[in-house]
Amino acid sequence: GPAPNKYGLNSKYIFETFIVGKANELAHAAAQAVVTHLGGAYNPLFVYGGVGLGKTHLLQAVGNAVLAQNNQKRVLYVTIDTFTNDFINAVREGRAKDVKDLYRAVDVLIIDDVQFISGKERTQEEFFHTFNELHQQHKQIVISSDRPPKAIAGIDDRLRSRLEWGMIVDIGQPDIETRVAILDARCRERGFPIPLNILQTVATIIQTSIRELEGALNKIIAYHQLKNTEPSEESVRSILSSIESASIRSSITPKQVVNTVSEFYGITIEAVVGQSREKRFAMPLQVIMFLMRKELNMSFPAIGEELGGRDHTTAMHAHSKIERGAENDLKLRQEIEMIKQRMYINSAQR
Repeated sequence: GPAPNKYGLNSKYIFETFIVGKANELAHAAAQAVVTHLGGAYNPLFVYGGVGLGKTHLLQAVGNAVLAQNNQKRVLYVTIDTFTNDFINAVREGRAKDVKDLYRAVDVLIIDDVQFISGKERTQEEFFHTFNELHQQHKQIVISSDRPPKAIAGIDDRLRSRLEWGMIVDIGQPDIETRVAILDARCRERGFPIPLNILQTVATIIQTSIRELEGALNKIIAYHQLKNTEPSEESVRSILSSIESASIRSSITPKQVVNTVSEFYGITIEAVVGQSREKRFAMPLQVIMFLMRKELNMSFPAIGEELGGRDHTTAMHAHSKIERGAENDLKLRQEIEMIKQRMYINSAQR
């Protein structure tokens, strides 16, 4: 896509191309409300959800819409990593004041992936002061994360309470109708119409994220443009079967499950695999056992063995407990979805 402009925004991320469905309609409505009432009730607007579901699109759409209304507004979009690096470099070069002034002079500050602030005390300190300064001046703050504020481990309580001041909305996984609508819209944008029954097939096979959905569509379009043929049910199925899902699934290792879950809950791997019986490690350990069974099809004895020689009945108990828990507890279900997504995305990037 086009390179980001001086505001850090990419011009293709606008509201007009954001497909609204049940899983994101609240987040979409809140983002539009922010544009019309900058610094109003939804300050900060905190959007959370799994990887590849459209958080960045929505955040940037806010920035682009604000500028479209009034190009005098100072909008700044950065990831939390950029924010962190700006301050580290500024301190090193003795320009800390300039960077503080830059961040505190904006009308709209948009911060993506704030969960990575976890454990970074200096960055949290800077972000806290920047936040307060902007909030007091009724400047708008928009933040995204892969989880709600209360689930971000390793952040200061003062900062956590700030993140919860405004409006917190989540983006979930799109349902099948929305997935088809997204594919259809992207086909039109590309000037390559594909019949709905074929898009339905794609949307049925690929369910995890919009990013994956669009990646699959790109492969399908490229293949048919190259061969100069019309997409058919058969050709699409054969392309999709060759796409990573199968190979990604088989390439995930037990170690990656342990790493991803530990990182998600902000605990050390030793704490999980060690013989500690501390209450707060029990649940993450059960999630690990559940995922090893569900995603890697490991036997219960093998799971026990992998996790420090525990008994296979422990793994069985963990599996049924998390399975039941996820049916009744929306928060747990969302957490498991996020962990799974992250696991697959990490293994796809290797």
